[in-house]
Amino acid sequence: MSKQSPTSRSGRFTSGPGEDVARFTESISFDWRLWWHDIHGSLAHAAMLERIGVLTRAELKAIQGGLGQIAAEIEAGTFKWKPELEDVHMNIEAELTKRVPAGAKLHTARSRNDQVALDVRMWLRDEIIEFARELRDLQRALVELGAANASVIIPGYTHVQRAQPVYFAHHLLAYVEMLDRDYGRLLDCFNRVNVCPLGSGAIAGSTLPLDREFVATELAFVDAKGRPLVTQNSMDAVSDRDFAIEFCSLAALVAMHLSRLSEDVILWASSEFNFIKIADAYTTGSSLMPQKKNPDIAELTRGKSGRVYGNLVALLTLLKGLPMTYNRDLQEDKERLFDTVDTVRACARLNAAMLRHTSVNAAVCAAAASDSALLATDLADYLVRQGMPFRHAHHAVGAAVALAEKLGKPLGDLTAEELASVNAAFGADAKDSFNLGKAMARRNLTGAPGTKEVAKQLARWKKALK
Repeated sequence: MSKQSPTSRSGRFTSGPGEDVARFTESISFDWRLWWHDIHGSLAHAAMLERIGVLTRAELKAIQGGLGQIAAEIEAGTFKWKPELEDVHMNIEAELTKRVPAGAKLHTARSRNDQVALDVRMWLRDEIIEFARELRDLQRALVELGAANASVIIPGYTHVQRAQPVYFAHHLLAYVEMLDRDYGRLLDCFNRVNVCPLGSGAIAGSTLPLDREFVATELAFVDAKGRPLVTQNSMDAVSDRDFAIEFCSLAALVAMHLSRLSEDVILWASSEFNFIKIADAYTTGSSLMPQKKNPDIAELTRGKSGRVYGNLVALLTLLKGLPMTYNRDLQEDKERLFDTVDTVRACARLNAAMLRHTSVNAAVCAAAASDSALLATDLADYLVRQGMPFRHAHHAVGAAVALAEKLGKPLGDLTAEELASVNAAFGADAKDSFNLGKAMARRNLTGAPGTKEVAKQLARWKKALK
C-alpha cells in the first residue's frame, strides 16, 4: 500500500487527515536530510521523462530551474518545511508545482515507494564513502601512535592477567587489522547499496516506456565498467531494506571493535596502569572531585555500541513480519539508519583525534614489561630446544614458578643452581631466556610481536594507508 499524503488524498478522499494523524504519520522531522538526494533523483527522473516525450524541453528546463531554486533555499536554511505535507518528497514536489506548473508532471511513473528507496540508497552511498575514509584515518592514527612508540614493550594480557610481552605497536596493530576487515565489509556493502530502484513504481513498474538504465547512469548507479545497475524485481525493489540492515550489521561490528579499543584505552589511562596519558582537550573532569581526569570519549564510544546494536535489532524486528511489498512500517527504518551512521562516524572521528592527542608513559610500560614472569613460556621453549616434550617443560617451569614464589623472588631472579634444582635440563644458559630484548628478537614468525616483524608490519600499514 502506498503512503498517503494530503496531495495524494485529494482525489480519493473528501478531507485531509486529522491533526493527530498528521502528527503521528509525518516523517519530515527526520527525513528532511534526504533533500539533496531527493532533488537529484527528481532531476534525473525529469531528464528521463523528457527523453521519452512526457516532458517538453521547455518543461524540463522549468523543472530544473525550480528544483535548483528550492535546493538553494534549503541549503541557505530559508526553505519552510511543512509537517502537513508529511515528508521530504511531498514538501519539495508541492513547492515545485506551486512555482512551476510542469512540476505536476514530475511524479509521472514514480511512486514515493521507489522514490524513498532511491533517496535512502543514494544517501547511504555517500555516507559509506565518508565512513570508509574515517575508518582509514582511524587506522592511520593507530599506526602513527604505534610508530611513534615503536620500541615500547608492554605486558600482553589474557583473562586480564599478564601473559607475555608484546610491543605496544603490536597491540595497536591488532585494531588496525580489525578495522581493515570492517573497511572491506563496508566496500562490499556499497556494492549492494549501489543499485537503482527508480522505475519500480509503487509495486508494478509502469506501462510507460521508462529508461531505467538512463536514470541509473545519471545517478552513478554503475559498476566498475560504467554499466548501469538497476533492480530486477519491482516488488523487491520497493520493499527491500536489506542494504540498510547490512550496513547496520557491519556498523555493529565496527562499534564492537571500537568498544574493545575503548576498554583498553580506559584501562591504560587509569592510575593502576598509567601506560598512556590523554590530552586534556580529549578528557573531562568531575563536578565533585577536582583531581579527576576521565576518558569520556572512550567511555561514550563503549556505551554507544549499545545503541548501534539496538538499531540493528530494531530494523530486523521491523522487517521480519512484513508482507510484500511496501508497508508504512518502513518509515521507521530511517531514524534507526540515520542514528547508526551518525553514531559510528562520530566515534571513528573522535577516537582518531583522541589517539593523536595521546602520549605513552614509556618508563611505566618498561617497568611493567620487566616482569620476568612474562617470559615463563620462553623458559619452557628453552627446555623444548633441549629436546624435552612441551608438556614436561610446562610442568618444570611451573615448578620453577612455585619455587620463586616460595623464595619470595621474581622468576627471573632464580639462580642457575636454583633452576637446576627443579630440573637438571636447566643449564647455565637458561637464564638467558629472561633477556627481554633477545626474547622479542626471537618472535619473528609472521604476525608475531617480534622486533623485526612489528617493524615490518608498521611499514606495511604506513604504505597501505598513504
